[in-house]
Amino acid sequence: MTPHIPTATYRIQMREGVDFDRVTRLLPYLTDLGVSHLYLSPIFQASTGSTHGYDIIDPTRIDPALGGREGFDRLAQAAQDRGLGIILDIVPNHTAFTLENPWLLDVLKHGPSSRYARHFDIDWDAGPLVLPFLPEPFEKMLADGAFSAADGMWRFGDVAVPLAEGSPAGDDLRAMHDAQHWRLVHYELERDGITHRRFFNVTSLIGMRVEDRAVFDDTHSLIFDLVRSGRVQGLRVDHIDGLADPATYLDWLHQALPDTPVWVEKILVGHETLPPDWRTAGTTGYEAARLIARAFTDPSGIEELDHAWRLATGIDSDFRDELRQAKLDVLDNELAAERRQLRDMAALAARGSPLAEPGPESLREAVTALLVATPRYRTYVTDTARPEDRELLRTIADDAAQGLRSRAVVDLLVDLMTDPRTDAARAFVRRFQQVSGALLAKAQEDTAGFRWTRYLAANEVGAEPDEPTITADEATAFLAARRPADMTLVSTHDTKRSGDSRMRLVAISHLPQAFQALHDQSAALPSAEGVEPRWRWYVLQSALAIWDGQAERTADRLNQHIEKAMREAKLTSFWTNPDEAAETAAKTFARDILDQWADREPPALQSLLQRGEALAFAQLAFQMLMPGFPDIYRGDEAGLLALTDPDNRLAVDWAAFPERAQDRDAKMHWTQQLLSLRKTRQDFLRDADAAIQIDDAGVRLIRKSQGQVLTAAFSRIPAQREAEILFRAFGDGSQVSVAITQAS
Repeated sequence: MTPHIPTATYRIQMREGVDFDRVTRLLPYLTDLGVSHLYLSPIFQASTGSTHGYDIIDPTRIDPALGGREGFDRLAQAAQDRGLGIILDIVPNHTAFTLENPWLLDVLKHGPSSRYARHFDIDWDAGPLVLPFLPEPFEKMLADGAFSAADGMWRFGDVAVPLAEGSPAGDDLRAMHDAQHWRLVHYELERDGITHRRFFNVTSLIGMRVEDRAVFDDTHSLIFDLVRSGRVQGLRVDHIDGLADPATYLDWLHQALPDTPVWVEKILVGHETLPPDWRTAGTTGYEAARLIARAFTDPSGIEELDHAWRLATGIDSDFRDELRQAKLDVLDNELAAERRQLRDMAALAARGSPLAEPGPESLREAVTALLVATPRYRTYVTDTARPEDRELLRTIADDAAQGLRSRAVVDLLVDLMTDPRTDAARAFVRRFQQVSGALLAKAQEDTAGFRWTRYLAANEVGAEPDEPTITADEATAFLAARRPADMTLVSTHDTKRSGDSRMRLVAISHLPQAFQALHDQSAALPSAEGVEPRWRWYVLQSALAIWDGQAERTADRLNQHIEKAMREAKLTSFWTNPDEAAETAAKTFARDILDQWADREPPALQSLLQRGEALAFAQLAFQMLMPGFPDIYRGDEAGLLALTDPDNRLAVDWAAFPERAQDRDAKMHWTQQLLSLRKTRQDFLRDADAAIQIDDAGVRLIRKSQGQVLTAAFSRIPAQREAEILFRAFGDGSQVSVAITQAS
C-alpha cells in the first residue's frame, strides 16, 4: 500500500487484563492473521482502575498499570521485529477531573497563578473552581462535622483536597473554605453549576486548552518522543470536534511530525466531508460502516417494518421531531451548565451591539434555538467563517428563528459567530462549536436513538435512523471520494452494536415478515403486558442481535443493556432516578423471549439468523475490499455479537482462536484470506475504481483497474459461480463470493 498507510489495523482495547506483555504474546497470532499495524487505545497514565484509558491523569507518562515505558518499548520492538507498526490513540481534548491529576492538584493549591492554570479550560471569571465532589450539601456536612483541615489538606471521608498556601489557620472551616481557589459543592450542582469545560456531560473529565501552544507542547511531549524514537508509526486523535481549533491543532501536529499519518475521530453527518485544510490521513471510518449497512438494507422491507412498528407501538413521530425533543431535554438537563455558560458568554459578546439589546432570557432562548437547529457536530469558525460555514450558519439562523417571537437576537448571535471581531465574540463562537457537538452526540446517539426504535441497524454512531438505505449511485459516489488512507470500520468500543450484530438487524429488512412473526410470538407472552410497546420492539431486536443459543449467558448481557437503554432514553427511567419497575418488567420479558428460543428456535428466528450470517460475511468482504483499509476491532475476526459498551468491551478469549482458524467455514478463515488478498493485490486495491450495484438479486462491490475486475457479491438467490477465489453458500439460499476476472 501507500507508504505509511496500513494494509489493515487491529484495534486492541488496553486494560481489563490486557497490558503490553499480553499484547506482545499476541504478536505471532496477529502476524499470521495478516494485519500490518496494531491500533492501541490510550496508554497514558489514567485514573486508578480505569477500564478504558480516556481518563488520563498524566499525559507525560505511560501507565505503570500497563507495563510502563519499559513494557511499551519491549512491545514496540517486538512488533517492529515482526514488521508490525503501531498506531496510538491520543486524547488531546481532556484529562481526568480528579484528585489523582497532578497538574490539577497544582491548580487547586495555587489557583490562577499555577503553571498549569491555563492548561485546563476553567472559567476563572466565574470565581473559584467548582468541585462537585460532595455527597451531601456543603452546609449539612459542615454542621455534621464531616470536614477537617490539617497538614495542608482539606479532608472529608477518604478525600483530601490541597489547601492554598497561606490558608488561614484555626477552627473557622467556613472561612478557610472561602479562602481557597476552589469551592466544594454537592455533586447534584454539576448539572448547572460547574466552572470547567467537560467532555460531553462527563463532569469527571476536564477540557484541555491545546489551542495554547505551550499547553499543546506540554501535553504532547511524550507522544512526540514515542513517534520520533520510531516506537509509534501513526496517531488516532480522539474527539477532534471537542478542540477549540481543530485545523490549527492538526497543523501543529503535522509540523511536529511531518511524516506521521494522523486519523481523526470525526462524525460526518449527511453529505458532510472533512474540511479540506485539515492535515489528516482521514477519519476513523464511521461513515464507511454506515454505507455498508445502508447498501445491504432492503428498502421495501423498511417500509413494511415502519408500518408494523407504528402499528405495534403507536409512535407517529418522525425521527427529526424525536431528535429535536431530545436536544431540548438534554439542554434542560445534562448540558444545562453549558447552556448557561453560553448565555453568559453571548451577553458579553453582544454588549454594545446596534442590532439588538437582549436580556438573559432572550439570549437563553436564542442560544437554545441555535443549538437545536445545528444539524451537524459543528462549524469551524476561528477569526472568520469559511464560505461553507457562512452558508450553514445562515441556514441554522433560519431554522432557529421558527417559533420565536423575534429573530433579532438569533441574527445578532449568528452575526457574531460569522465574523467574530472581539475576544468575547471569539470566545462565544468557540464554545458554541464545542457544545453543539456534545449536544448532537448526547441527543442523537444517546437519547433519540434509544427512543425511536424502528430499525436499530440505523441507530448507530455516524448514522441517521431515518436514512437507512442508499441508492447505488449515491454509494458509488461515496466510494469515488475515498482515498487509500481512509479507515473502514464496522465495530469499535463506541459502536452501539458490533458489525455482526448490526447485520442480524439488517436481516429484518430482508425478512420483515419473519421479524413480525417473532414480535407476535413475544407479544403473546404474559410478561409482555407489563412492557411499553416501544420497549418490546427494542428488546426483541436486541435479543436477536446477540442471541448465541445460551439463554442464561445472553440474559445477563441483555439485562445490563436494557437498563442502560431505558436510562439513556430518559423517558421514565434515568441514571439519577431509575424506574426499577419498568426496567424489571422489560428484563423479565427479555428473559422469557430467550427461554422461548432456547426451548425451540422458531423457524422465523432461524431464517433471520441465517440471513444475518450471510450479511455478516458480505459485510466482511466489503470492509476488506472497498477503497481505504480495514480496521478490525479485537475479536471481530472470529465473529463478534455485541451491544453497546460495556457489552462490546468484554474480554476476548484469544487462546481459543488458533483452533477456530482451522475451521475453513469460520469467519476467521475468510478474514485471513481477504487480508492475504489485500497484500498480494495491494496496488490494484489502491488504484482501482469502485462501484456498488444494488438490485433485486443482491449487492455487488466492483473494483476495476487495467483490465482486471474484482467483484465481491451478496446474492439473495443462488447464482452461477465463475472464477471465485472465495465462496460461501448459506442455508437460506443466499451466497457471498469474491472473484477476480479479466475484463471482457
